[in-house]
Amino acid sequence: MEILKTGWDFFQYEILGMQWLNRILCSLLDICGLDTTGKVGASILFFLYDTIKIMTLLGVLILFISYIQSYFPPERTKKILGKFHGIGANIIAALLGTVTPFCSCSSIPLFIGFTNAGLPMGVTFSFLISSPMVDLGSLVLLTGIFGWKVAIAYVALGLIIAVLGGTMIEKLRLDNYVEEFIRKGLSVDVAGEELHFKDRVKYAWEQVLSTAKKVAPYVFIGVAIGAFIHNWIPEDFIVRVLGTGNPFGVIIATAAGIPMYADIFGTIPIAEALLAKGARLGVVLSFMMGVTTLSLPSLIMLRKAVKPVLLAIFTAICTAGIIVVGYFFNAIQFLLV
Repeated sequence: MEILKTGWDFFQYEILGMQWLNRILCSLLDICGLDTTGKVGASILFFLYDTIKIMTLLGVLILFISYIQSYFPPERTKKILGKFHGIGANIIAALLGTVTPFCSCSSIPLFIGFTNAGLPMGVTFSFLISSPMVDLGSLVLLTGIFGWKVAIAYVALGLIIAVLGGTMIEKLRLDNYVEEFIRKGLSVDVAGEELHFKDRVKYAWEQVLSTAKKVAPYVFIGVAIGAFIHNWIPEDFIVRVLGTGNPFGVIIATAAGIPMYADIFGTIPIAEALLAKGARLGVVLSFMMGVTTLSLPSLIMLRKAVKPVLLAIFTAICTAGIIVVGYFFNAIQFLLV
């Protein structure tokens, strides 16, 4: 058991966490005359380390996930989802959401296509909730920063929100609240061309380049905010607003995430800095879920596809689920970290 623990710790901290990179950057900054224990030096170290780490892991993960995703084009996904019914369909939709694009805005066109194809409303919403909130990449990155217990709990509870949210929307029978041009649109099934190994690798590499270009600005902004929080905002302020003493910390964090737009890779450095400063685990994860699932730009895009009543119900269900999950994480934090 001790050998397994040692091996896992090495994998988590040195491979996923890339602590070796942190040590190298510390040495290089020291050579340049920067004190990495001071605010300026520590901020530069945080920015360089997290940016390189996240973009490196992001590239590897997208290559791997996009290769898997090449087996699930929209036409095939629609056929898979069409074979299931009831809550089983919601579960499959939520799971399929883990191998699709990384942000809510890029998931909405697929959501529209699935709705247009006649898939049940609840199933399409389970997919829409799951796709930006949880994916294979988030599982790996969260493991490297927060540990495997937090990562698995985050993904599991995110999938539960997606399944329950989609099921509730299905039970409410809100089909008439989808915009008419989508409900009455024509769906054409196009036979997917069978890809060979080289084609899939090429597709995966193209996805790496495309996603990196789109994600990089948000990663840079997120890391910069994280560096500022980590080194310049007093710890007692974070603890007072988002720590144990404030019972409304989860609600504040969820609401604060909505105006932002980023995927999970841009929110992780902010979450990492908040946690290090004394914010509760549930508060931090609620913030991440709020940003990835309920960002204002994605809600604006979704409004083009659904009527205000359905949009409000979707937002309310997701917000309630995120807040419940946040308080749950706060309650069991001592078991996870």
